[in-house]
Amino acid sequence: MSTNATPITVLFTVDSLRADALPDDGAIADLGRAGTTFENAFAHGNWTPFSFPSILGGGHVFTDSRDIGLPDRSTLAETLRDAGITTAGFNGANGFLTDHWGYDRGFETFETFTSSTNDAFYSKYLTAHPTVQAWLQVAASPFRRLLGRDGGARNVSRMRDVEEHAVDFIERAEPPFFLWVHYMDVHTPYVPAPKFVRDETGVNVGSLKMLRAHAQAGLGKEVSGETLDNLRSLYRAAIRQVDESVGRVVSALSDRGFRDDVCLVFAGDHGEEFMEHGHLAHYPKLYEELVRVPLSVSHPDGGSKPVERAVGLDAIPPTICDAMGVDHDFDGESLLDETPDSSATPATPVTSVAVRGPTVTYQPIPRRLDDGELLVSARTREWSYVYHTESEARELYDRTADPAETQNLLDDTAAGDIDVPDHLHEAVEGRIDAMAAADVETRDNGEKAPPSAVTDRLKALGYQ
Repeated sequence: MSTNATPITVLFTVDSLRADALPDDGAIADLGRAGTTFENAFAHGNWTPFSFPSILGGGHVFTDSRDIGLPDRSTLAETLRDAGITTAGFNGANGFLTDHWGYDRGFETFETFTSSTNDAFYSKYLTAHPTVQAWLQVAASPFRRLLGRDGGARNVSRMRDVEEHAVDFIERAEPPFFLWVHYMDVHTPYVPAPKFVRDETGVNVGSLKMLRAHAQAGLGKEVSGETLDNLRSLYRAAIRQVDESVGRVVSALSDRGFRDDVCLVFAGDHGEEFMEHGHLAHYPKLYEELVRVPLSVSHPDGGSKPVERAVGLDAIPPTICDAMGVDHDFDGESLLDETPDSSATPATPVTSVAVRGPTVTYQPIPRRLDDGELLVSARTREWSYVYHTESEARELYDRTADPAETQNLLDDTAAGDIDVPDHLHEAVEGRIDAMAAADVETRDNGEKAPPSAVTDRLKALGYQ
């Protein structure tokens, strides 16, 4: 490490967090105000297994093979560990971020909370099926409030476990160290504690309303305006729940006297849809609500500034390595030297991918490039281009005039003679070519199934 490197970096990632959903106050907003906020940050996929290879692996999904999982190259944690930095990662029970998919690589301390704990209140089955656990806690919430036991956040998402392990690590660790914390509270089902619902809406969304909203959404029933409003309120309340936890982790850094020496990176791994393009959650589409995510970098030597040009989440590994003075071979750009003037320079479009089965809502989600039709998008600050590789359907949106991406400029009914800008077309073609060149021999096509605890968790999250 160089002598002027930041000795500590903490990476916060939040599952299913869209860019326009953050509150204006709280710990996350403070991180943004203290550092560089990237107004047009884009995930490289529509859900976790398509996005996270770039966040922790430094390479895009399907870069080295035709299945999901980390690229066959040095990960962020491995690069830092090999440079003598202590590494720890705590994932709030996302089954796609486990050792089965290679996400433990490089972490000296690693916990995913996907296996059973010795919880006195819940059986092994309920621990492995957190959606059932969530409904039981929702149903029990009136009684818990009467007993004074529901003032804090429910642990359906394992948020408390993640936070406590992160704080414990901070209290014991000596610099230099890297800590990754991943929250699942914002992933459906949204089950925030009543306190945060009240903070968000000023009223309670009762247990029955909470159950009814999720049941209607989960069963594919038509979602009424009231149900959609309830889901949005629960989603925003869950974000507030995460916000308070982030604040407590940052406070633990302050308690150790580390706050002035730490680089804090905050990001969503993908977004969430609330019927903008006909669905809920995050099905295989590449619209703004699913791929535009919050991203901020707060560095001790950095200033406070917003940056408008498009950046991808593959910038996270090189940014963290540069912050800690560690040499790396990552392809993404480092964001440490970003200035507001950078937005005036032409930026390379950010590409994202999705694989769609026979229908948009087909489950289980594709785990190989061959499991459905490949969709590839390219984005800049102003433009979105989506290409469907089998049907050859094309979509082009001018987000300056159409931020909701509702007017496809390539539609037959569109006025004028419009074609795809060359830089967007070339970016999509480049991503397709890179995936076509993936070495199919790097992984066994008959890869064994994930462990049962991981499979249970994926089922609970709606991925099976």
